[in-house]
This record gives sequence, C-alpha cells and structure tokens, in this order.
Amino acid sequence: MMDIQALRAQFPILDQQVNGKPLVYLDNGATTQKPVAVLEALDNYYRTVNSNVHRGAHYLSDEATSQFEGARETVATFLNASREEILWTKGTTESINMVAQCVARERLQPGDEVLIGTSEHHANIVPWQQACAATGATLKVIPLRDDCSLDQDAFVQLLSEKTKIFAIGHASNALGTLNPVKEMVARAKAAGAITLIDGAQAVAHFPVDVQDLDVDFYAFSGHKLFGPTGIGVLYGRRALLEAMPPYQTGGEMIETVSFEKSTWNQLPYKFEAGTPNIAGAIGLAAAIEWLNQQDRPTLAAHEDALLARATERAQACEGLKIIGTATSKVSVLSFLLDGGHPADVGMLLDKQGIAVRTGHHCTMPLMDTLGIPGTVRASFSIYNTLEEVERLFEGLEKVKTFL
Repeated sequence: MMDIQALRAQFPILDQQVNGKPLVYLDNGATTQKPVAVLEALDNYYRTVNSNVHRGAHYLSDEATSQFEGARETVATFLNASREEILWTKGTTESINMVAQCVARERLQPGDEVLIGTSEHHANIVPWQQACAATGATLKVIPLRDDCSLDQDAFVQLLSEKTKIFAIGHASNALGTLNPVKEMVARAKAAGAITLIDGAQAVAHFPVDVQDLDVDFYAFSGHKLFGPTGIGVLYGRRALLEAMPPYQTGGEMIETVSFEKSTWNQLPYKFEAGTPNIAGAIGLAAAIEWLNQQDRPTLAAHEDALLARATERAQACEGLKIIGTATSKVSVLSFLLDGGHPADVGMLLDKQGIAVRTGHHCTMPLMDTLGIPGTVRASFSIYNTLEEVERLFEGLEKVKTFL
C-alpha cells in the first residue's frame, strides 16, 4: 500500500485552490509537477554552485562540472546506457530534430522511405517530413485499428529494404496507447532501418532499458519526468553518434579551431555546442534519483487503478465517448462529450478547479484520421487520487448542465 497523502505532500503546487476549489491537476501528459527534491536541487545549484562547466580553474566551476557530469551518469544508469551515449538537449523535440538532420539527411536519398505511426506527436512527424523533402525520400505511415492501436499487420507490410528510418512513439500522448516498441524495433532493424523511439510519454510511467529495447535512439523530456523544463535527453548508439556530423557548432563541441579547419570534440560533447542547461540537467538527475527511491511497481499499479476507475466512470457517463480503447495504455483518458466542444468542456472544468488539456494535442493527423476536431484529455500521474477521478466526473455532470 502507498501513502498517497505523504507522496502528494512532496509536491507543494498541488496544495492550492483554483477558482475557489481544491486543484485537481489532470494535465500530466503536458507536464508533470515537481517534487521538493527537484526544487531544492535547482535552488542549491543557483545559490551555492552557479558557474559555467568544463575547463574552469576554480572551485565553483569544478563543483558545477562534477554535478553536471554526475547528472549524465544518473541518466545513463536510468536508461542502461553508457555516459558517452547520453546527449543533453532542450527536450524530445530537439532530440528528434537532431537525429532527422544529422542521420536522416546523411543517409536518405530518393526512393528511400521513413516509417512512422498515425498517432505520432508533431515532433515525430514534421522533422521527418522535412528530411524527406530535402532528400527525395518518402514518408510512410502505419494505419490504425478500430481501437486506435497501430495495425501491426500493416506495419509488417510497409517494412521493406526501402525503409531506412523507423521512428515510433513509445506511448501516444493523445490517447495513451502503448505501442509494442520492442517487437516493432526488432522487425525494423531486421529490415535494415535505423530506429528511434519517442519516449516522452513513457519514462514517467515505467522503467526503460535501451539495451533490452535494442533501439538506436531514444528521446525524452525532463519536464514530463518530474524534472525541469528546457532539458531533454537523446540516447544514441555510440557507433551511430561517432558517425553523425554535429548538429550545431560553436564552443565546447570543438577540439581544435583554426581559420582553415575545425575538428570535433569527443562524445558526448561533440553534440553539445555552447553553454548547456546546467541547472536543468542537475534538476533532471534529482527527479530521477527521487523516482528511483519510490516503489515503482506500486506507483504503476496506482496509475493503473486510476485509469481503470476513470474508464469505468466514463463508460457509465451518458453522452461521453472514449477516444482510444486499446487494451494497453498509460494513464490517459481521452474523450468527447455530446454537445460540447472540447475547449468549452475544459473551460467549464477549470471553473471547478479541474485542469485538463483540450484540442488536438499536437496530433492533428491523428485527429483528422479519426474525423474529430480534438478531444478532452485527462492524464493521470502518481500523485493523483481516486477521489480526484470522482471529482472529474462530478465536474463533467455539472458541465452537462451548461451545454
């Protein structure tokens, strides 16, 4: 059994009122809240350590460098990777753009194909569109089944020797659907493709082992993992990173510079031009260390219970239609309410202190495929309670009276 109140007490932002009502925060798919351990790590860095990293000749720089590189080690252990394979980025979006520009544009040519899924976030669509436009390659898309899971038979049919890049979301941000990424990556690699997983919606819900997945690239964002905004991670297989050209150039990523020629630094610094988000990396490491101290199987079971209860209530709610009914999901409930535009439903819930997200969730092609303008999305995290699930549906009953 978990002490949910003790857990919630570690997230100060949850203890407040919105519009005169206790806050019910159900927008965790957009960003998670931060525990005190992360807030203290950020505060401590700026109060006691603040300095630029690497090559400093004084105590503060040495200490900042130690914490910054220690954070990289923490992430490497978290993903079961080596430290040289962990690159700091601004977030999942920049990570995917880095691969699309540094790998795809080097390897793609007319006649080649990039394969993605229908339910991808824009960040795992547009970079590949741009890479295809620049190289003459073609973007292929795996269709959906009726439950909004990816059609695995169609996936197998779409794979061929032309498939050079396979990029897939670990879990759908819009629907919560979990993709069988390990099996899909194995098939794509057997076809000769370079593989990438967008893990933004996965790492907060369950452990991720990049060696077990046998994936070439794995990306995630700190702010969806109880860490700060503006910091993200790209894991890349070392041999591929060694072969990739730099994403950006400038300071830190160089080994030597002359007016005639420049050479690049060793991994991982080859891909980290300029002063990095030092505090963000330290804060992300604090979030991971905090999460590692929790009983993750118990937390996962708690999230499953939240989704199960929300789904049960949704199925019994007159006029509510669940969007995305796949068997395997992270704790996301996406739905439509008869007679109510998602934006109106979200606004009326907010009046009751209930925070959800509405719209297309940066998955416009998915919404077009489903023939809907968007959804209301309630996304649950470890600090949410069954009482908050009941608050959501009590709130929806009140919303109905205004529609």
